[in-house]
Amino acid sequence: MIEAVITIRNAREGDAQGIADVHDAAWRDAYRGIIPGRELERMIARRGPRWWHSAIVRGSRLLVLDFDETIGGYASYGRNRVPSLRYGGEVFELYVAPEFQGLGFGKRLFETARKDLAEHGYPSFLVWALADNERAVQFYKRLGGLNVRQANERFGSEIRARHAFAFS
Repeated sequence: MIEAVITIRNAREGDAQGIADVHDAAWRDAYRGIIPGRELERMIARRGPRWWHSAIVRGSRLLVLDFDETIGGYASYGRNRVPSLRYGGEVFELYVAPEFQGLGFGKRLFETARKDLAEHGYPSFLVWALADNERAVQFYKRLGGLNVRQANERFGSEIRARHAFAFS
């Protein structure tokens, strides 16, 4: 019998390459056709292994989905970056590699981040999603998120709507 261990844990320095790989694959999968190609490539290029390594050593709240020593997803979160909104915390990013999607791992990452946010004094929090990213919008709605704000984000010369989903 073959056993595979799947865990959600805090990121370690040696995870930087794996997180960068998930970021690259998940962003291409989620945003191709939504974010203009040149802008998408720039955004992905900025988040290479050095960037993730720096985030880990700085102590950023960063969880990884560890599938038998392969990083299959990640979530980053912390204090809400939009103080005018009355939610204390924010999930900045939550991505699962395409080959691990549809198996409940995104929900597990989300719930682990939610629990950690609450334990650190942020029982209410936000998650932003581009309006055209239908999978993300539906994912956060299924988890009980309420659309509390819409804003626009510029990608080069193009503008895309994004929604803030609140959880408490």
